[in-house]
Amino acid sequence: MFSTLKHIVSKISFNGAGPYSPAELRHQQTGSDTIKPQVKKEEPGKRDIFETIPVPKAIAIMAVPTIISQLINLIYNMADTIYIGMTGDPYKTAAVTLAFTLFMMTVSFSNLFGIGGGSLYARLMGSGQTAEAKKVSAFSFYGSIIIAVLYSLLIGLFLDPILNLLGASASTIGFARQYVWLVVILGDIPIILSMTCAHLLRNAGYAKQASIGLSGGGILNIILDPLFMFVLLPEGMEVFGAAFATLLSNIIAAVYLVWMMKIKSGTTSLSINLHDAVTIKRAELKDLFAVGVPSAILTGLFDVANIVLNSLMAAHGDLELAAIGIVMKAERLPNAINIGLCQGMLPIVAYNYASQNLKRMNQTIRCVQKYGLIISVLSLILFQLSASPIVRVFLSTSAGDTASAAAVIGFAVVFLRIRSFASVPQFLNYNTSFCLQAVGDGRGTLLHAVVRELVFYIPFMYLLNYYFGTTGLASALIPGEICGAIFAQIIMYRWKIRNHCREL
Repeated sequence: MFSTLKHIVSKISFNGAGPYSPAELRHQQTGSDTIKPQVKKEEPGKRDIFETIPVPKAIAIMAVPTIISQLINLIYNMADTIYIGMTGDPYKTAAVTLAFTLFMMTVSFSNLFGIGGGSLYARLMGSGQTAEAKKVSAFSFYGSIIIAVLYSLLIGLFLDPILNLLGASASTIGFARQYVWLVVILGDIPIILSMTCAHLLRNAGYAKQASIGLSGGGILNIILDPLFMFVLLPEGMEVFGAAFATLLSNIIAAVYLVWMMKIKSGTTSLSINLHDAVTIKRAELKDLFAVGVPSAILTGLFDVANIVLNSLMAAHGDLELAAIGIVMKAERLPNAINIGLCQGMLPIVAYNYASQNLKRMNQTIRCVQKYGLIISVLSLILFQLSASPIVRVFLSTSAGDTASAAAVIGFAVVFLRIRSFASVPQFLNYNTSFCLQAVGDGRGTLLHAVVRELVFYIPFMYLLNYYFGTTGLASALIPGEICGAIFAQIIMYRWKIRNHCREL
């Protein structure tokens, strides 16, 4: 089975940078005959981060801003669930859980042009091909608008069948429709455009402006949510209010980021000129999709797994669905920290691998592994000891249907305590995936993602759900992540053998 999957993946043409490669990866190999990037000289202070600053300090410099950004976006994504949970209505919480899955799919589409285009933009700038970089920037800008329109049309035309497929019931589908119409169907263009512009700005060196746009939109949403839900709109319209606040926040963020793209186009190779977009060369298109398609697939597979989880849990009831939705939000806190940690590690590992400083590369990997394992173990202890107060943040038991809310809290506490045992292997999966991306093994990265989700996690869901019901379904994450981590180590070991880096 693994050899067949590897054969299929090998047919996909993409470079080894992986979906999370930042602009700092100057030594990355593209695998293209048309683009031959040169090593771009870094400013002395930046070079020190990669070469001479003690590894723990270098990791802190690279990872802390990324972790902060991850946490801000996490709070933004949690805001609607927390505020809706204040109503004490578990059916509204379940509805947002269903709708949020469709919202998260937009990240996959934004990665297609944001990461694909942003990564190619950085490599073209590194090789001095500024005219081509300008075309890639513009094509990514308009490509993100087109893909957003197509996704909105698809969801709008088949909304009810899709919601029913996801597990909507008569009690939840009305609320889910409200949220999806505003946040996804009408709000898809500003969401995808915002994330694409942020990626392009970041790869052009304007990380601060990109963060202001995305984080500012999140903070604005947190402020507007209670205003529309509990002040401006009548009781019973809380889901509509939360969705409208999210739509308005995303529009404002998109306007700011497009404005920044327009301003920076005067002094950089960033562009939103339609003529630049339509004159892009076939070679650049190939290289853009070579990175963007695998990145979109990686994120999409994660969303597919969540869709399956929601669908299977919804078959047991709306209360169980609401509970697993709360748990998936709560467990994202340690995940966000560990992903930020790995993202900060990636450019340091890539730089030192390219410069053949394997000793520093190994030190970086081991240091991040140590920090990540500590965070994972601490999160496991936290969730075991404080599961109840944590899940109560997302759903009030003193308002609305208190009996149903209490039942949801009971399910969520059990689910959270079970799933938290996957924390350690889950981090090992993140760490190995980012290492593979850093050293340019894109095929290994994608193969790992496909096997982890489709071969291990999803089949375990069906198997354990069949035999043990909701607790088995919640438990599926544990063997899924353990098997995924073992498979990741096999891929990494084979990469070491091929590249004569057994000491890694």
